[in-house]
Amino acid sequence: MTTTLDVKGLNCPLPILRAKKAIKDVAMGETLEVLATDPGSVKDFDAFCRQTGNELVESKDMGGTYRFLIKRKS
Repeated sequence: MTTTLDVKGLNCPLPILRAKKAIKDVAMGETLEVLATDPGSVKDFDAFCRQTGNELVESKDMGGTYRFLIKRKS
């Protein structure tokens, strides 16, 4: 099951803070989909996953909207 978090229109650090809170409600092995518009979120979510031990399954630019799929590992 995938949970979607829409943080479009929010700038750093809000997308990461919201994702950090939302991932706690995602079961181990499940996926959190994050939709963001902040270009800085690309490097932020890469770093977030490395720091938290979660897996960044996908990072995709969909024409100004960035889609991140994060699998909860910890």
